[in-house]
Amino acid sequence: MLYWDYAAASPPYEEVVQTMEQIMRLIYANPSSLHRAGTEAARLLTRSREVCAAALGVTPQEILFTSGATESNNLAVKGAALQYQGRGRHIVTTQIEHPSVYESCLQLQALGWEVTFVAPDSNGVADPAGIAAAVRRDTVLVSVMHVNNETGAVQPLAEIGRLVKAANHRTLFHVDGVQGFGKLATELKEWQADLYSLSAHKLRGPRGVGILYVREGVALFPLLTGGSQELGYRAGTENTAAIVASAKAVRMSAENRVTYSKQVTPLRNRLLDFVSGIPEFTVNSTYSGAPHIVHFSYPAVNGEVMARKLEELGMTVSTRSACSSRLAEPSRILLAMGRDSSAALGGVRISLGDTHTAADIAALEQALLAAVQALKLVERGRNK
Repeated sequence: MLYWDYAAASPPYEEVVQTMEQIMRLIYANPSSLHRAGTEAARLLTRSREVCAAALGVTPQEILFTSGATESNNLAVKGAALQYQGRGRHIVTTQIEHPSVYESCLQLQALGWEVTFVAPDSNGVADPAGIAAAVRRDTVLVSVMHVNNETGAVQPLAEIGRLVKAANHRTLFHVDGVQGFGKLATELKEWQADLYSLSAHKLRGPRGVGILYVREGVALFPLLTGGSQELGYRAGTENTAAIVASAKAVRMSAENRVTYSKQVTPLRNRLLDFVSGIPEFTVNSTYSGAPHIVHFSYPAVNGEVMARKLEELGMTVSTRSACSSRLAEPSRILLAMGRDSSAALGGVRISLGDTHTAADIAALEQALLAAVQALKLVERGRNK
């Protein structure tokens, strides 16, 4: 099997696996304990915070560890809304956000907050002027992702941040950076980001660890209480081994970013060229998107059917975000981009990693052709 679902979960670096195993065996004390073993665990957490901060160009005191990007996004959105509700109860986001942001906004909406969902263009890119125009005096937060998890569309964060702060300097700007870090430059200062979320297992790290950058001077209402861990913002005993391993993955991904892009982008371009030449497909990604995601629709069939056929042919792909892949309804992202319901139901996502080669792309191309032919035969049989 060839694995083409790096945007959902990536295989951990071997060094990350070794680090996590070593820490699990040797450093198992609670980092909050005052004895020597607990102090050693706490020291490793401090060092991990420093490593992640260096990779993001921020200070260690601005780094929080969570259970994943879903928690980081929930804490950023709901934590900011609850903390600053005295300023207002209005949030601006887009129609194409990850469910952990989108549904957090829906939850707040049900509790009385007003949310403006800005539509993207047909390429899945939100207009910075449109986002800024939605900002009001009572807007507490704007949340926009860096890279869309389905189509790979890249949002113009520097312009969005500049216009948002010009519209209301007190409005916080949150960026979901899960699909961008390690693939594209991360420039938190230039974006004027106040909050930024990451997930380790998208970066060839372990599952169960997320990172949330909280700019100095910004406060959040804690969603988990019962302890003073993570500066009081996130109670619960830290997973020392997974955090240390995640910090290593963050460092390696940051160091390898330029090499990664040079390796993966030509493969992505070749695959985009290929799927664009198949008349049955509607291509939903662009060459200006992230270097690791190619998304297309085969409107004739449900995307799950295409994914299963490709798996029979030795290719593991997905239909959309892993958090939504088991849903039967059309993709919310594709509908927002103006695709019809058949295209939104027929989406397939291929996401590349730094282990893929030109030979792998060639094998995938042959599998795509074979899948289309097989599905067309099935459809002809049904129509007889």
